[in-house]
Amino acid sequence: MEPTMNNQQPATNYKYIYFLGIGGIGMSAIARWFKANGKPVWGYDKTDTVLTQNLAKEGINIHFEDNIDLIPKEVLENKTETLVVLTPAVPQDHAELNFFREQGYTIKKRSEVLGIITANAYTIAVAGTHGKTSTSSMVAHLLHDAGIDCSAFLGGIAVNLNSNLAIGNAEKDGKQIVVVEADEYDRSFLTLHPDIAIVTNSDADHLDIYGDKDHLIHSFQDFIGQIKPGGTLILNKNTDPRLTEKMQKGVNLITYSLENGDLHASEIQVSGRTFGFDLKSVDKDIPDLALKVPGFHNVENMLAAIQACLILNVPENAIQNGVKTYKGVKRRFEYIFENDSKVYIDDYAHHPTEIEAFIRSVKALYPGKKLKLIFQPHLFTRTRDFADGFAESLSQADEVVLLEIYPAREKPIPGITSKILLEKITSSQKTLLTKEEVLLNLQSDKSWDVLATVGAGDIDTLVQPIKNILEKL
Repeated sequence: MEPTMNNQQPATNYKYIYFLGIGGIGMSAIARWFKANGKPVWGYDKTDTVLTQNLAKEGINIHFEDNIDLIPKEVLENKTETLVVLTPAVPQDHAELNFFREQGYTIKKRSEVLGIITANAYTIAVAGTHGKTSTSSMVAHLLHDAGIDCSAFLGGIAVNLNSNLAIGNAEKDGKQIVVVEADEYDRSFLTLHPDIAIVTNSDADHLDIYGDKDHLIHSFQDFIGQIKPGGTLILNKNTDPRLTEKMQKGVNLITYSLENGDLHASEIQVSGRTFGFDLKSVDKDIPDLALKVPGFHNVENMLAAIQACLILNVPENAIQNGVKTYKGVKRRFEYIFENDSKVYIDDYAHHPTEIEAFIRSVKALYPGKKLKLIFQPHLFTRTRDFADGFAESLSQADEVVLLEIYPAREKPIPGITSKILLEKITSSQKTLLTKEEVLLNLQSDKSWDVLATVGAGDIDTLVQPIKNILEKL
């Protein structure tokens, strides 16, 4: 791939690459891509995490203080040869960002760079307010397992790849095949022009950006309208019926869902952690599929991933093997601890629909078992906008422990705290604790059978300490 910067020089011609917010999951994948292409890469991030530590081990220098003096001299001395990559999470008053603006550096949002990298590729883009990361990692794995060495930019660490990035040389129609997660946040996915687009759902989210669901739907319509002529839209049948209103003529539409659509699952059976099913479609049935990453939602995601691979002529036996060997994504229904009496699962769910799907799958795996769920709300706006939905889905757990809201990029909103969820939740056992209190509580409370930590903030920092406690029970 030789991506171009609009009418400027090719992206690969920039000599130095500097990232503002390098620790983001999407940003780090692009940083790794440039590093793999032989570019010196540096970056700033607000916090040191396992991900930034891994980037540092890979030879990328990162600092954690917003300080112009910490920008490397190569970047300071070579303005025209430097590309600055920006995440929308960086605030407008950021000193380094304003320095680069004032000095006239080339600054591109992460989404713009991703659009540029994929502009000349055969692109499979996965969109939807949830399910993007799992589905895109499934596509990438199925292709790799079938010997199609595609590139992939993922929004999570795929266990099979042990990375959020794959770099390959497989081609379709003379173009390199790239799988990419198409993020609706900040309308980022509108930089992409896919050959195959998967849309997993269109539930309301990011209303801090869109204002209301109608504006979110309009963005999805625009994204679908950018599918290349002759391309394919693989659309969840349960999405908003307005989504295809701007779809170009000549784009092939294939619908799917767990139970109906052009393709769906049948004979779903839960055995241990494995979800077995048959794929049924209008022109092809694939029997005896065994998905070892649990969840009805993951079966549905896998249907879409399989369809993308069928378009690329992956044979049936390779698909069966790829489904069987798929190991999932870190923090997506990830088993952390298990013994004869206790199970601990960690999951990234941060929207009411995701939490409902997660709990439904846990209850199918462990019928009659007591589920204790620890949830950290993510964003004040999301908590405000979906308080009733969160309360309804969380109430399906036997016991709910809430942490305070993780603010991420947001400033506090008066009156919006985890207490508003606590008051609405109807579970017989519910409480609001700090992280320290959670750990103390788990040292004494053994009344649960299945424990889950759920959320998209920094709740993952509890995973190892909880595992340590459980190993000593």
